[in-house]
Amino acid sequence: MLDRISAFWAKVEMALAAWLAMAVSALILLNVVTRTAGAALFWVDELAVYAMVWMTFFAASAAIHHRQSVSVTLLQDLLPARGRARLSRAVDAVVFGFAVFMLWVCWRWYLPLDFARAGFDVSDFQSETFNFIYSEPTTTLGIPKAYVWSVMWLFAIGATLHSLANLFRAPAEGTLP
Repeated sequence: MLDRISAFWAKVEMALAAWLAMAVSALILLNVVTRTAGAALFWVDELAVYAMVWMTFFAASAAIHHRQSVSVTLLQDLLPARGRARLSRAVDAVVFGFAVFMLWVCWRWYLPLDFARAGFDVSDFQSETFNFIYSEPTTTLGIPKAYVWSVMWLFAIGATLHSLANLFRAPAEGTLP
């Protein structure tokens, strides 16, 4: 069941990453056209960067599901099959630990309970916590950066789901996650 949920979420992440890759290309093309015409839209640069960042985080999370993350296989290549399986499990555990740590960092960063206690009032939240995440605007788009950074939550949740599913799934023969 967990593996099916992980597989479904990985498909969603890859679809979103593909859509965002197309959006980056379209935004860059729009930027070239408007600059050539002498009517540059400066917010396009910022939006293209954010789209690329979101695309990267979605694809990185899906790569955890597929165990296709970049790895150095020098040690793995020297080990017998049983050692490779144990090393694969150890890597799965480390990735899971990192994903849970990312959830904790997002929790500490966004302070959702404190924000709720402040009645979702940004001014009250800021005065109580000295945390300005919900009011700091992006440079040209003018939206709160909390929306842009929310991809960290999505990445942390996806990475936790995928790495937990990998812990319960048999390691792929001869490969590290």
